[in-house]
Amino acid sequence: MAKAPSSLKAHVTRLEMTAAPKTSLPVPVNIQTAIMRAPEIPLPFYRYLYRQVGARWQWVDRLRMGDEELAVTLYDKRNTICVLYVNGAPAGFYEYLTVDEDTIELSHFGLMEHALGLGIGKWFLLQALYAIWTQNPVRVTTMTNNLDHPRALQLYQMFGFSPVSTGTAIVRPLSDKELLELAKRS
Repeated sequence: MAKAPSSLKAHVTRLEMTAAPKTSLPVPVNIQTAIMRAPEIPLPFYRYLYRQVGARWQWVDRLRMGDEELAVTLYDKRNTICVLYVNGAPAGFYEYLTVDEDTIELSHFGLMEHALGLGIGKWFLLQALYAIWTQNPVRVTTMTNNLDHPRALQLYQMFGFSPVSTGTAIVRPLSDKELLELAKRS
């Protein structure tokens, strides 16, 4: 088994948009989609979604949280989680946090591997942004990094986000021991 690198350097881009997207996209054809809000999402289901969506992009922060810390984060009344279903199966999710009366952060967005290539990524991001803008924020923020999907930054910019700052972060991939603990918890 290959040993995970001890740490990865990520180039982080913070983005902001100050107006709702003007774009409209039809639902992709020949697939059934549903987006459902999950206000009391079970922790094992959230961890499953987070791992399935984020494993290849090195999403690790929420997987390192214990049940109590994760529950406090997810069930905060300012936090919203919506799950995408495609042809009846979970296919991705987005999550946003109302930071204050002016700012909403799109904290997580992504698709599971089986949903990639179906032509729903742009449509799903647009649905997330429509939902966020119904809250009437002054600005919507998000961030991405070079460990994310290669076209993530381009996609955010296509819908009206502009880079506002860049920086560096160190990402420590999950160790074999942490992966084993996660498997036991699920």
